Amino acid sequence: MEKIKVNYTHNDSIAQIILDDGKGNVLDHIMMEELQALLNSYKTNQALKLITFEGAGKHFSFGASVEEHRKEAAGAMLRSFHQLFYTLRDLSIPTVAKISGQCLGGGLELALMCNQMFADKTAKLGQPEVVLGVFPPPASLLLPEKIGLSRAEDLLLTGRTISAEEGKTFGLLNQLFEDKAELETGTNAWIEQYIVPKSAVALRYAIRAVRSKFNHIFSNFLPQLESLYVNQLMETHDANEGINSFIEKRKPEWKNN
Repeated sequence: MEKIKVNYTHNDSIAQIILDDGKGNVLDHIMMEELQALLNSYKTNQALKLITFEGAGKHFSFGASVEEHRKEAAGAMLRSFHQLFYTLRDLSIPTVAKISGQCLGGGLELALMCNQMFADKTAKLGQPEVVLGVFPPPASLLLPEKIGLSRAEDLLLTGRTISAEEGKTFGLLNQLFEDKAELETGTNAWIEQYIVPKSAVALRYAIRAVRSKFNHIFSNFLPQLESLYVNQLMETHDANEGINSFIEKRKPEWKNN
């Protein structure tokens, strides 16, 4: 695999997935295809009790590839990205995001899909899509379910990046550690105490049960938001201008249409 690495621990019951493109761990089509193939392989793995996601280096992920948000690529990009979420939903294997550094856009959406979000104090969390003239379909559903509508609207309308401390206050982060080393140690201790002693099948049914409403909302509304994005938003001037101006490193010229 070119852009992800995977390690297995605890008699192969824990899968540690590492996003690694050598820089900001951008979720481009290559990384998404590799993640999809790996997750598909877990459909027949009855012994897996937990999947963890993390970024190599200083950052979790800068997000999805902005170049692949261009109008001609946006539909295919969103379909591939959203399929990862549907696959995680169907696997119902417990998941943990281990967050250091920047966790933005599609990177934060992947973390939001996880059952637990652990971070260290370097973590920066945000959904900056609105600054580019677009919106994040999964986060538009996941954030209100995770932290309530008021706080979700704050993040989605402002596009601001928040600190790890504010993320903990918001209820976005389950645990906060001092640095990456403590994040690793603390996560391992949590796994040893709460995951390893349990039945893999019991854990999966627990996830299916607790997420019954969450999954219903996600499954029914994500296709609608994907259509809203691809068939309506990307037909506007400003969505295309926002993406292109970012790529061209210039200030956007909005026409409000």
